[in-house]
Amino acid sequence: MARHVFLTGSPGVGKTTLIQKASDVLKSSGVPVDGFYTEEVRQGGRRIGFDVVTLSGTRGPLSRVGLQPPPGKRECRVGQYVVDLTSFEQLVLPVLRNANSNSGPEQRVCIIDEIGKMELFSQPFIQAVRQTLSVPGTIILGTIPVPKGKPLALVEEIRNRNDVKVFNVTKENRNHLLPDIVTCVQSSRK
Repeated sequence: MARHVFLTGSPGVGKTTLIQKASDVLKSSGVPVDGFYTEEVRQGGRRIGFDVVTLSGTRGPLSRVGLQPPPGKRECRVGQYVVDLTSFEQLVLPVLRNANSNSGPEQRVCIIDEIGKMELFSQPFIQAVRQTLSVPGTIILGTIPVPKGKPLALVEEIRNRNDVKVFNVTKENRNHLLPDIVTCVQSSRK
């Protein structure tokens, strides 16, 4: 039976919106939820990057167009976006460590939006995700990209796990998936 739930689909199809709605439904039914999501940053109608936003409301840059890496650090680039690894790790790693320190009897849900090219530049993030996947009291509700080009090792590892249910989000089904996603996460908690 699936324990972790992941959404996949084309960029802009609504995965993050579904994750946020599912998180709200789960929280309102008393489920402990923590984690983060990514959000587009626009300036003058044009996308200039992405921010990481934790569910506790902390926000910081994930990537920006034209960002310069700190002196002595390698540039981590996806297309026109340069990833701010330091900011990403400072925001996300404490959230994942907290999810992994689940000492109570109650299962909690950890939102990870997303496990994609930008995030996978961080080795500590990869290790923290693997650890979170194996913590008995934690259920991950996350997003992964559609496979294209060279496979991303961690994404394929997640996709092939027998305790993972993957929902393929499309424009046609995105408005009907929320109850199925919430039910799947809630049944993982039993």
